[in-house]
Amino acid sequence: MRRSTAVLCGATVVLAGTLTAVPAEASTSQSAQAAQAAKVTWKKCATDDYPTLQCASVKVPLDYAKPQGRKITLALSRVPHTARKYQGPLLVNPGGPGGSGLTLAGFVASSLPKEVAAQYDVIGFDPRGVGASKPALDCKPGYFNPVRPDSVPSTAGIEKANLSRAKSFAKACGTKYADVLPHINTVNAVKDMDSIRKALGAKKINYFGYSYGTYLGQVYAKLFPSRVRRLVLDSIVDPDGVWYDANISQDYAFDARHKALMAWIAKYNDTYKLGTDPAKIEAKWYAMRAELAKKPADGKVGASELEDTFIPGGYYNGYWPYLAQAFAAYVNDKNAEPLVQAYENFAAIDASGDNGYSIYTAVQCRDASWPRDWNQWRKDNWGVYKKAPFMAWNNAWYNAPCAFWPTKSMKPVNVANSKLPPVLLFQATNDAATPYQGGVTVHRLLKHSSLVVEKGGGNHGITLSGNACLDKYLAKYLTDGTVPRGHGVADAVCQKTADPEPLSTAMSALSTEQPATAAGADTLHGILGFRG
Repeated sequence: MRRSTAVLCGATVVLAGTLTAVPAEASTSQSAQAAQAAKVTWKKCATDDYPTLQCASVKVPLDYAKPQGRKITLALSRVPHTARKYQGPLLVNPGGPGGSGLTLAGFVASSLPKEVAAQYDVIGFDPRGVGASKPALDCKPGYFNPVRPDSVPSTAGIEKANLSRAKSFAKACGTKYADVLPHINTVNAVKDMDSIRKALGAKKINYFGYSYGTYLGQVYAKLFPSRVRRLVLDSIVDPDGVWYDANISQDYAFDARHKALMAWIAKYNDTYKLGTDPAKIEAKWYAMRAELAKKPADGKVGASELEDTFIPGGYYNGYWPYLAQAFAAYVNDKNAEPLVQAYENFAAIDASGDNGYSIYTAVQCRDASWPRDWNQWRKDNWGVYKKAPFMAWNNAWYNAPCAFWPTKSMKPVNVANSKLPPVLLFQATNDAATPYQGGVTVHRLLKHSSLVVEKGGGNHGITLSGNACLDKYLAKYLTDGTVPRGHGVADAVCQKTADPEPLSTAMSALSTEQPATAAGADTLHGILGFRG
């Protein structure tokens, strides 16, 4: 998991007994209640992009069964409301599991219409174990250092090498964090969200989650339905697939998105000169993979790292021009430099990525049962690979530590809910990370929900990223709670935003300049990261 956002850890402060200052113009009863009960002290932690951002921290129980026992620290961020009308805190989460939410608060506050954002305290948080929260887990630093074994276990030796890596990661987590690991899971993260609510002095929260953040929202709403004021879920986890089946479903969807990239490259043959037949272009991609398996580019990009580099294109098509240019340079010019740069930009794992992956595995392996018999994994993933090879084994090894995880699994929460106010759901039909069925399922399970569909869209995280139609529904809901009501599966349908165009001749895969995509979309997908 790569996370590209800066961690604002230097600005967080310890939970204190002093009161939060409330702007003078916030004169509603909610503001008064917050002023009386708040327990969080905020300090400035402004950035160039988010000049009004503030940071703080709260302490919560490691084990909610022992509320007076050991405490851990959660890092918070806030963009405070400025309008006279105050609608309470809006908690935001970018997904993961393992994603830092501190920067997302600034992004959401600056991306919503000003008159809407001004009515909320937009609250970001690092879930337990993540980023600036303490302790922050890092089970095995450098676990993804290149060059890793080929993800496709075409020989017993390759399979053994990959299995050894997965077992070693699980063992390292269990040894290093034996006292913490049983308490890293979605249910406890949700209880932490309610602890944040209490610390903020709010009777209810508004919540806006992307990706895995939608599952946090579903579970929070189930455990604390009377505490939900408004609930927005974008790119929705299917709770029926948590988590083994969900990853199998992803494999088919990512293969389809990879084929969509090949078709896009074929459309621009004048630029990339890889041909006009998507199937033949895809064959060239797999030939490139085979070459890199034998001789990694710059000693960094082997077969597995190539997959890592192109998987982000399944999350966000704004990366397609860079990936296509790197692909073309390698095939046509025998120039691997753009490919290595693309790997560095999109796939290389730093310390925050190590932390994110540690939490990803800790949460998913604990949340639900996984097959403990590797024969089941082998059978299932070879079956997927025959039909959808692009990410099948890469994804299998990403999740393989769960086959050997040292903590016992929990039972997934039944999120079906008839006790909520109107809920707003957003889902793209061709989303690979959280396939379309997840949106349909959650729409059915949350009785008072409305589903807005982006028809033909394939990006993961679709609001506040350049689609005015989607953002209109989001703004209306956050303004006054209004949701669309339709008669079919979807309550409203928006057309997808246009695919990107190739980089200009002045740009290259080595350039930091951005292609002609919505700036907000680039920023959002940098925050959301990959694999979650």
